[in-house]
Amino acid sequence: MRVASVISINRSIVSGLRSMAQGTDNSGNGSHDKSSSDEAALSARLGSLDHRLSEIRGSRKTSTDQPGSGDGAARASAMARGFRLSSELIAGVVVGAVIGWGFDRLLSTSPWGLIVFFLLGFVAGVINVMRSAGVAPDRTGR
Repeated sequence: MRVASVISINRSIVSGLRSMAQGTDNSGNGSHDKSSSDEAALSARLGSLDHRLSEIRGSRKTSTDQPGSGDGAARASAMARGFRLSSELIAGVVVGAVIGWGFDRLLSTSPWGLIVFFLLGFVAGVINVMRSAGVAPDRTGR
């Protein structure tokens, strides 16, 4: 009797394993048909998304390749502003150094005139840059 119960348990385990194996088999199970239709729908959605993204990327590339586009003009304007600000700073330092060197030659106070006017030129250059950048108020038009 004990052997019969063990055999019946083993048969139920084997039949359960067979039914599980048939569920993963590709032959006609309803859940498999549902999952394949879900996969097909997902694949179609991914294809549609890929197509739309490629269209958007293509339109962006053609719009940025045009020479008169706004992005390129903004970059050129920013570069021009950067060159203007840097030239104002350099001009202030150079003019201050030249004036200081001239005072040193006239008054024989070397190197004090050069040092003082170099620093004054640097301060004047920084103030001009701040005014041009809009950080400091413009006091020239009282």
